[in-house]
Amino acid sequence: MPRTHDVAVVGAGPAGLAAAVEAADAGLDVALVDAAAQPGGQFWRHYDENRARPEDRHGHHGWPAFTALRDRLYALRTAGRIHCLPGRQVWLATRDDGGTFTLRVTPTVPTPGTTGGREPVVARALILCPGGYDRQLPVPGWDLPGVMAAGGVQALLKGQRTLAGRRAVVAGTGPFLLPVATGLARAGAQVAAVVEANATLGWLRDPVGAVSAPGKGVEAAQYAATLARHRIPYRTRTVVRAVLGDGRVEAVRTVKTDREGRPAGPEREIAADLVALGWGFTPSLELPLMLGATTRQDIDGSLVVAVDELQRSSIDGVYVAGEATGVGGAALSVSEGRLSALALAVSLGSLPGGAAEIRRTQARIRRGRRFAHAMHRAYPVPAAWPQWLLDSTVVCRCEEVTYGELRHAVDDLGATDARTLKMLARPGMGWCQGRICGYATAGIAACPSGRRPTADDLRPLSGRTPAVPVPLGELAALAEGGAADRAGGDSRTGEEAVNRDGE
Repeated sequence: MPRTHDVAVVGAGPAGLAAAVEAADAGLDVALVDAAAQPGGQFWRHYDENRARPEDRHGHHGWPAFTALRDRLYALRTAGRIHCLPGRQVWLATRDDGGTFTLRVTPTVPTPGTTGGREPVVARALILCPGGYDRQLPVPGWDLPGVMAAGGVQALLKGQRTLAGRRAVVAGTGPFLLPVATGLARAGAQVAAVVEANATLGWLRDPVGAVSAPGKGVEAAQYAATLARHRIPYRTRTVVRAVLGDGRVEAVRTVKTDREGRPAGPEREIAADLVALGWGFTPSLELPLMLGATTRQDIDGSLVVAVDELQRSSIDGVYVAGEATGVGGAALSVSEGRLSALALAVSLGSLPGGAAEIRRTQARIRRGRRFAHAMHRAYPVPAAWPQWLLDSTVVCRCEEVTYGELRHAVDDLGATDARTLKMLARPGMGWCQGRICGYATAGIAACPSGRRPTADDLRPLSGRTPAVPVPLGELAALAEGGAADRAGGDSRTGEEAVNRDGE
């Protein structure tokens, strides 16, 4: 029988690292599962620690906070208080009748002929910190080689010291465009332009929230100085309307827009061999939804897990922290991860007198949330973005579904919601299971009625069982072992939980 831990933490990014070390320091037996080979997550992604150079920390904000957490993690691992499981991703989470959770894992780099790295992780409680990934909107030509998610461009740079192109256009909306552009410039690429869909004066919509994180103002000034030093144009209220090229990216066509994103000015072409697109982030909700956690729609339009003031989800024993509860940055994620561990430790009687520290951490979270709300108000996804599309524009890359086919399903077949659109035209039914096209599909379904996507639009495209692709042999072994009969703490798992909670 596998060892039963007090708590299993999923994810070793800012939230997961903070949760794991705080829980272990409070005396809990912790298992930490992460898909990467080393801690840090996407925000603190870095080159191989065994061969890293001092300059590899360049471009990382909050690096001292990361190294402090990492050093604590390694010390607690050596002391036997944290069982680290790097290079493993969770594909199934279940709960037995006694309330114990089982995480089925698979190696991120499978080794043929071996079963190592597939042993289940069993725990009495879970702290889920799954993070998120780049939200994408389709534009004509976005399926050309040379178009990448902004986060993917940065991941190559941070994790592999690799430039994805020599002449780049960074486009979309939000502050994340700035570290991507400045990182490329420092690494030797020519950044032809940063194309921002919104106006920077959007911060004035929530001045109190804008000043809730003073350190962010310092970061913004540093980015502005780097843009000026490298003479990078920063074009506001402008979008990439099309990516141009024969077989790969050669240029982009940009256009000025009004506040809603409708084209309202002259077009221009900018030569480029790399286009980095980012429209904010989409939380990874596979595991919380698999367990039946209640969700809500956040201010940026994302579907997120609903948690209380102690990071507890609607499922007893399941805490959620970081981007899955609302995108807000690394500092906020660290505080949420820490709070979840403190709250769990107090509930188990392992941290007497922890109430004061909980209150202090909650105050930091409230300030971080105020800033996040101001940021999302300043950088919304333009409501009129479907007007940029042509009927031939591919929306779902996996299934090669075009905007014209989706319009046909809406106009001629009567699809009025994202789930029906998925059934009739197949967006989100391919390899990525809607991770890339899900938000866009929900927006296209909502557009004819003049509304924005709701939580009910997003939920059918967010639940996935299994959470990641796994070999058929693992599914067969699960069934043969009888584990499938024990799936779900309330006798439901995966699609059953999603369906009952919202579809």
